[in-house]
Amino acid sequence: MLNKPASETGPRHVAIIMDGNGRWAQARGRPRLFGHHAGARRVREIVEACPDLRVKYVTIFAFSTENWKRTQVEVAGLMSLFRRYITKEAKALHDEGVRVRFIGDRVRLDKKLIAMMDELELLTAENDRVHLTIALNYGGRDEVARATKRLAQDVAAGKLNPEEVDEETLPRYLDTCVLPDPDLVIRTSGEARISNFLLWQSAYAEYEFIDTLWPDFSRDIFADLVKKYGARDRRFGAVKA
Repeated sequence: MLNKPASETGPRHVAIIMDGNGRWAQARGRPRLFGHHAGARRVREIVEACPDLRVKYVTIFAFSTENWKRTQVEVAGLMSLFRRYITKEAKALHDEGVRVRFIGDRVRLDKKLIAMMDELELLTAENDRVHLTIALNYGGRDEVARATKRLAQDVAAGKLNPEEVDEETLPRYLDTCVLPDPDLVIRTSGEARISNFLLWQSAYAEYEFIDTLWPDFSRDIFADLVKKYGARDRRFGAVKA
């Protein structure tokens, strides 16, 4: 039954485009990296809020394939921040029952960071309280292109009949193949665009574009958006009888 009463519905999977760190810092006369560090601290609060809000999966957009275009100083600072975040938060995430996954193309990332990502995924592999997915060097079009390449290789190898390829086939090759599609996508900072994030997966997601900058995004704001989602009438193309 697609059209469930609001009391029975809530976003099982929330995806977040964490925007506004740089502007938040600049408004305080600080360098952009100061805002990124503040934004990283905010992630912990939102992940901790998930169980009470019955959000099982949360996916955050940490670094896009387009973010390499930023200054060398900012990119280097972000990569250092990712390493620091993993080092600092690994034990706490594990102790809180959070399973961590990373999606995106790892080829361009440095070997030390990749090793740390692998270790965190392995450490938390048995956890099931909250599933935190971090999109790092991720782009929706890049993901679909990589998935299509793998699909084509299986067709060429005779593992897949091209006549049987349908819209249920490609998702099995996506980075998110083990995750449910997002129900709700939130973007902070007042920008109203999806920026190449989870393009295939978000076909039927609800969107919330809010003015709050990511470092100011609080547990209460998150709870309000989750509650608002529950009041929506989601028909998935159908109409009420």
